[in-house]
Amino acid sequence: MVQTIALVDDDKNILTSLSMALEAEGFIVNIYSDGTEAFSGLSIKPADLVILDIKMPRMDGMELLNRLRQKSNIPIIFLTSKDDEIDEVIGLRMGADDYITKPFSQRLLIERVRVVLRRKENKNNPDENSSGIMKRSGLELDPAKHLCRWHEREVVLTVTEFLIVKALAQRPGHVKSRDQLMDTAYGDNIYVDDRTIDSHIKRLRKKFKKVDNSFAQIETLYGIGYRYKEG
Repeated sequence: MVQTIALVDDDKNILTSLSMALEAEGFIVNIYSDGTEAFSGLSIKPADLVILDIKMPRMDGMELLNRLRQKSNIPIIFLTSKDDEIDEVIGLRMGADDYITKPFSQRLLIERVRVVLRRKENKNNPDENSSGIMKRSGLELDPAKHLCRWHEREVVLTVTEFLIVKALAQRPGHVKSRDQLMDTAYGDNIYVDDRTIDSHIKRLRKKFKKVDNSFAQIETLYGIGYRYKEG
């Protein structure tokens, strides 16, 4: 099935060049020049993934992300400039699945699009190896339903967050380095820096603490990585 990408940016050059590159890869591309236009358009023409610029007129990327997250968990990749480090971290905490910094390689962005869409597809059509429910002292992960519960209360996670929790909880007490978590969440061929994984972990803790303020199962080992503490 042909997949649809919503591309949101106020830079006409990016809209033109990136939409052509995505269409050449077989995607349907709907383009929008600001957040307001995109929010209205996505309600009429749903997409499988959104590529979203942060700084735009009328409604910026942060506000659009917030509005979209109130309605769905559609995968979202942020486009951000090198000066927007704070914004990109906030965006990840709010629920973006990934970000890429301008100027960027179209090939790299398209590969990240494929990775995120593949994770979404795996979530909707889990294979036999991922269909088993994992339980760890209050934590329950159901890959077939993309469902996470903490002491019977649901914790809504993005695909990337779910994969990170699953990787940590598979071997409680064993340390996972940032590189290992990057491979789990993004695949071997995609580079992301340490800040991306750290931002995902911070957002995960916030989501679990919203359900249970005493949650402390994801431990940081400074300079090494993270581990899941059972019990």
